[in-house]
Amino acid sequence: MGVAVRLIPCLDVDAGRVVKGVNFENLRDAGDPVELASAYGAAGADEVTFLDVTASSGDRETTYDVVRRTADQVFVPLTVGGGVRSPEDVDRLLRAGADKVGVNTAAIARPELISEIAQRFGNQVLVLSVDARRVRDGVETPSGFEVTTHGGRKGTGIDAVEWARRGAELGAGEILLNSMDADGTTDGFDLEMLAAVRAVVDVPLIASGGAGTVEHFVEAARAGADAVLAASVFHFGALSIQQVKDAMREAGIEVR
Repeated sequence: MGVAVRLIPCLDVDAGRVVKGVNFENLRDAGDPVELASAYGAAGADEVTFLDVTASSGDRETTYDVVRRTADQVFVPLTVGGGVRSPEDVDRLLRAGADKVGVNTAAIARPELISEIAQRFGNQVLVLSVDARRVRDGVETPSGFEVTTHGGRKGTGIDAVEWARRGAELGAGEILLNSMDADGTTDGFDLEMLAAVRAVVDVPLIASGGAGTVEHFVEAARAGADAVLAASVFHFGALSIQQVKDAMREAGIEVR
């Protein structure tokens, strides 16, 4: 493994508070985003990701104020996603203090948005967030995985592995692959899906959805993740950043 694997706590924000549920439902309060992000930065997180989880489904803008306050307190790279629909949205988020911006629903509706953002701001700014699940309800895709939108509430029938490949080709600098089946379950990452996407993209791949034990982080890195993202295990104190990094080091995985 040539590059150190990054560890990224994720703050799912709804109405200015960090929330966490299972499969994006039954959300419970997990605290203030500024306080949590600051604590994670001090604890050794390599980056912090901030997702406005209701921005697309609620058809409203990301809370720029929370981004500004978070950016003022956090001195590791900050990725912000949720409700990003245009290069202008990206510009506003970068000016508010984000280092990288995640796109999801709007890019599915209009894939050229990926190229527009990459050309204007550079590939390194753009994270394509892919909320994927195993196909159901008679839907078929070549990989057996489909892309979902609106926080996993709507299936698209689009092959998730092919979409990740196309997104990287269009200019996404990283792929954030979130298993909607595993999200919040703490049962482990979807390693099969992770390996399938790893086989077709050369850009950094972030594993998300399902972290529950230190072994899960090790497994994800071995399956090809360049970074591993988690939320509830950190928010509710089941694991610390240091515990996970120590376990990965012991397993022979390079971490920062």
